[in-house]
Amino acid sequence: MVYFGAYGPMRPEEQAALRRPDVTLEPLAARISDAAPELTTGRRVEGDTKSTAGRRTVFLPAFLHIEVKRHLDWYAEKEPNGLLFVGERGAPFRRSTFGRKWRRARAKVGLPEDFRFYDLRHTGHTLSTQSGATLKDTMVRAGQSSEKAALIYQHSDGERQQEVAEGIDVRVRQQRAQAGRRPISSKA
Repeated sequence: MVYFGAYGPMRPEEQAALRRPDVTLEPLAARISDAAPELTTGRRVEGDTKSTAGRRTVFLPAFLHIEVKRHLDWYAEKEPNGLLFVGERGAPFRRSTFGRKWRRARAKVGLPEDFRFYDLRHTGHTLSTQSGATLKDTMVRAGQSSEKAALIYQHSDGERQQEVAEGIDVRVRQQRAQAGRRPISSKA
C-alpha cells in the first residue's frame, strides 16, 4: 500500500477497492475504477471514486515489478476477483488496524509523528513533477479534476531548486554553444 500511495499516488480508499484484475504486470499498472472508504461507523462503502477523474489507469515505475508480483503471489486474496489488500485474517483491511500498523512502521523508519499515510500522495505528486510531468500529467495520475487540488500536493525544497537552476544552466550553455557564442565560464 505504501508503494501504491507514494508512487501511484493512489488514495487509501482507492487501494481498498483494488482487485486482482485491476493490476497488470506488463505494463505495470493499476486500473482505478472504484473506491471503498471506511465510514466513521466502521462500515465500508464500496462505490464510485471521489470524482470521474478518479477513474484512471496508473502506470507504476518498473522498479516495483517484483514487489507487486510478490504481493499478488503472497498476500492478495487468491480467488480471481480477490482483493489486492486485505487484513491479517484475510478480510478487507480496517482503518483502525491499519492505523496501528502505520504508526509502528512510520516510527521504525523515522518519519515524523504527524506524517499521515495520506501524505504519501504529496510524495507521489512531487516525484511526478520532479520527473518532468506536466500539471495535467500529475492531475491525471492522481485522479484530480482541478489544478488547485493538484498544486496543493506538489512541493519543492532547496535541493530541488538547485536542480532546477542546474538544469537551466545546462540548457543555456547548450543553446549558446549551438549559436556559436563564446562559452560562459563556470564561475560567471
